[in-house]
Amino acid sequence: MFKKSAKYLIAVSLTVSTAVVMAHGGAKGIVKERMDAMGDMKDSMKEVSDMFKGKAPYDANKVRTAAEVIKGHSGNALTKLFPEGSLQHPTEAKAVIWDEWDRFSKLADHLETLSEGLANAAENKDTPTEQKGMMGMMGGGNMMGSDHMMGNSSMMGGHMVHTAEEYGKMPVEMVFKMVTDNCSSCHTRFRKEKE
Repeated sequence: MFKKSAKYLIAVSLTVSTAVVMAHGGAKGIVKERMDAMGDMKDSMKEVSDMFKGKAPYDANKVRTAAEVIKGHSGNALTKLFPEGSLQHPTEAKAVIWDEWDRFSKLADHLETLSEGLANAAENKDTPTEQKGMMGMMGGGNMMGSDHMMGNSSMMGGHMVHTAEEYGKMPVEMVFKMVTDNCSSCHTRFRKEKE
């Protein structure tokens, strides 16, 4: 019996290891580290997104946990994964990251602030209609100019919002939309299109 269990565990372990390697196309070193980090953030974003799409019940604790994962991979933790010239296959990063390092760094820092704000806003699921109306007024996301991300703050109700505490007072769905917009801005500019 023990022999069968051991063989089963080894087979499962090899299958999982192979799947991870295949998913990253054999990535190694810093490229693998950042692909793993992006995968963690993607999984966390999907978990929260499923709640807002009604595919899963809303759970403020899970939102906070997801926000902590995102925060742990943003700011300096994100930028350090992109040493200049690290474009080894199978990276999806574009060289423009290093030409526009200041812009990339601001997006990474803003993601850190937004994810902390998302954790702070986790209890703000059911908000008054007038607050939800602000989301439409703001276009559902950051008011950052034509590229979404031109500064390190967002426009809300006529004043600049730039702290996690201020984001924490907003409806959680609005803050999550800002997180997704920030990620989208970064991906659009700095990540290769998948073929």
